[in-house]
Amino acid sequence: MTDRIIEREPNKPGRKEMSPLLKFALELGPLLVFFFANSRGDQLADAFPVLGQLGGPLFIATALFMAAMVVALAVSWSVTRTLPIMPLVSGLVVLVFGGLTLWLKDETFIKLKPTIVNALFAGVLLGGLLFGKSFLGYVFDQAFKLDDEGWRKLTFRWGLFFVFLAIVNIVVWQAADAYYGPGKIADDVWVDFKVWATMPITIVFMLFQFPLIKRHSLEPLGGQKDKS
Repeated sequence: MTDRIIEREPNKPGRKEMSPLLKFALELGPLLVFFFANSRGDQLADAFPVLGQLGGPLFIATALFMAAMVVALAVSWSVTRTLPIMPLVSGLVVLVFGGLTLWLKDETFIKLKPTIVNALFAGVLLGGLLFGKSFLGYVFDQAFKLDDEGWRKLTFRWGLFFVFLAIVNIVVWQAADAYYGPGKIADDVWVDFKVWATMPITIVFMLFQFPLIKRHSLEPLGGQKDKS
């Protein structure tokens, strides 16, 4: 492994930046659509018979989730003329696995999506470290300025966190099926976890990384660099 960590280059001059609020809305919006469509699937099927032809609530939610992801990516492109890596990869996997779910009438594929996406990001981050590269800035569409030790530690932590998310998705899915039996209740438990637990867990994890970022930042955040 090389000694020097290669980091993401700063954004190109003139590139339009997306406001944090809009970025958060585009990330959370499709998940809220997914949750709402799953919880109100029967009502949506009654109001729009074409949706009822897709199958149960989870299949309706999958179709609307796919549409919401496309809209979110389109808005992102219209604002910045770029597509961030994480939403792009997630969107592509949603379209592929969501399409398989609807085509084969098998919810397994959409439930596998979080595990596939998180495993991909874990592989990219941890694999990159083996070659002395940190792809963390590319994954999150941010240009950080950290020393080499900071890059290694932060990338390694995020790689392990993605592994955790990949595993916990399978655990929640299978545990719900085992406890409630495959069906609407188990689907609701999995959807609730995906929408209402994964995001808070990720935010808490991110907050715990700020001391490391501050300690290893080459551009101190809001004050003197932490020497502890």
